[in-house]
Amino acid sequence: MIELRGLVHVYPDGTRAVDGVDLSIGDGERLAIIGQNGSGKSTLVRHLNGLLRPTSGEVLIDGQTTADQRVAALAAAVGLVFQDPDRQIFAGRVRTEVAFGPRNLGLGGPALDAAVSGALAAVGLGDQADRNPYDLGFSKRKLLALASVLAMGTPAVVLDEPTTGQDLRGVERIQAIVADLSAAGRTVVAISHDMRFVAETFARVVVMREGRLILDGTPGEVFAAQNWAALAGTYVEPPLAARIGSRLGLGPTPTDASLVSLLVGRSA
Repeated sequence: MIELRGLVHVYPDGTRAVDGVDLSIGDGERLAIIGQNGSGKSTLVRHLNGLLRPTSGEVLIDGQTTADQRVAALAAAVGLVFQDPDRQIFAGRVRTEVAFGPRNLGLGGPALDAAVSGALAAVGLGDQADRNPYDLGFSKRKLLALASVLAMGTPAVVLDEPTTGQDLRGVERIQAIVADLSAAGRTVVAISHDMRFVAETFARVVVMREGRLILDGTPGEVFAAQNWAALAGTYVEPPLAARIGSRLGLGPTPTDASLVSLLVGRSA
């Protein structure tokens, strides 16, 4: 669905934030992008819906270049949830906020009501529809921003640090949403510094350093011991389960579940 070909982005001050990235992301794929702050992650994903344009290279959505497409048109294909919800929220009522996107995509009447109600229920804000968004705490505003994108029904959803400020229940809710989106054939791309969340939620992980991709594989492959030096170079620490599994000689154990499974198997 999404393809980056030799993507380069240079900011006006000369910062080369993305430096020749080639990346293909398939329909229904769950992809996490990790790396230190300043490695180019957010710059990269903002090219997917046209908020940024390539200095050189190309971005294609469903085989069509984004070069001659407006942001409004790209927003129907790729929904982006910002890291800071306060950069995204503007309405005076939760329901109005969530309805804005799908309404601008042409949805109305019962279909719009259903999209809004479904999105709010998915993030656990069904009983908050008539509140002012700024009466909600930060974690709930994050979920509201997510709901506003879910309601649009875009084929691809991009999440920038979705678990920031969330408790365990909030993280589990986001994991369930990612699973449901993928099961419905919708592509999910996420930026995250939460390696446990990444390992448990995404089937594919890419690592960025200085604007380039340095690793690309399954969580088991990316967090394997042979990649720890490369991960350290971008200030990423493998999940605890991966570190324990390696020290016990169990092989790739990127998640708690995989570690427990191998420990049980060894003791049987």
